[in-house]
Amino acid sequence: MPAPAEVMTAAPLESIGSPQLWAISIACLALLLGADFLLTRRPHKVRMREAVGWSVFYLALPLLFGVYVWRAFGTGVALEFYTGYVVEKSLSVDNLFVFMLLLSAFAVPRELAQRVLLYGIIGALALRAVFIALGAAVLQSGTWAFLLFGGILIVTAWRILRNAVIGKEQEVDISSMRTIRLLRRVMPVTEDYRGSRLVVREGGRRALTPLALAIVAVFATDIVFAVDSVPAVYGVTEDPYLVFATNAFALLGLRALYFVLSDVLGKLRHLNYGLGIILGFIGLKLVLHWAHGLWPAVPEIPTLISLGVIVAVLAIVTITSLHANRSAAPSRPNI
Repeated sequence: MPAPAEVMTAAPLESIGSPQLWAISIACLALLLGADFLLTRRPHKVRMREAVGWSVFYLALPLLFGVYVWRAFGTGVALEFYTGYVVEKSLSVDNLFVFMLLLSAFAVPRELAQRVLLYGIIGALALRAVFIALGAAVLQSGTWAFLLFGGILIVTAWRILRNAVIGKEQEVDISSMRTIRLLRRVMPVTEDYRGSRLVVREGGRRALTPLALAIVAVFATDIVFAVDSVPAVYGVTEDPYLVFATNAFALLGLRALYFVLSDVLGKLRHLNYGLGIILGFIGLKLVLHWAHGLWPAVPEIPTLISLGVIVAVLAIVTITSLHANRSAAPSRPNI
């Protein structure tokens, strides 16, 4: 017996994002990015005090914004925002680890790292905006989109967990990146860095600097992360504005957070287990949501439970990582 037509097509997506709220949000985002450009105009080594200060600032922003959402739109919407933000922030830590590998592979000087990260964040924001718009269009085309997004996340979770179990570490092979190989064929590349310049004139012709290649490599990895990240937050909320806001807040603080966590990222040895479990959980949530639309007897997972599971998983993998690090640390000989 065919399913009723009303459950085969999705209702228009509800959103708190009025034109005024979108305009204010984009203007504030542009202002913050512009301030970051001014701060990184003169390359310098980022000290821990500076990085911690900016990290606290960028963590306070979403907390305050969540209070505004709670007061203006109610507890349910605020809970969706905070849950989506926690998901995106946890996934952004994985972004940071790959960025760290890329910066190391290109031997980016530490004083130029913040400029590479800033370009990477801008590229990530642009890509997320495109994927968010595509995701909204897909969701409006029918409830099958929830099954599609759920399947993507479950497959991604299985891949992450499989690599974690077999002990396969994330690697970056810049020689295998097609974009990098293509750029090297099209334009010459200087042997050394030339400050924050991306293109220089050498031997009568324009040449790229290694900094330009590093930025392009970061852009290329942003595409992969967007494929996982956008469906994950759509599993928490169907509001395109909230999806964009959670992505923007999670990405804005990455530049400062990189310098805070650069010495800690390698110690979170169980992080991939946590990310795999979170993505698998959200994928299951999306599949159940799709099934609930066809068969109302199928239960759905409330947002509050989702937030609790995600926070609990992150706390557990952090504790187990710290315990594993202490166990692996060589004991001092008794004198």
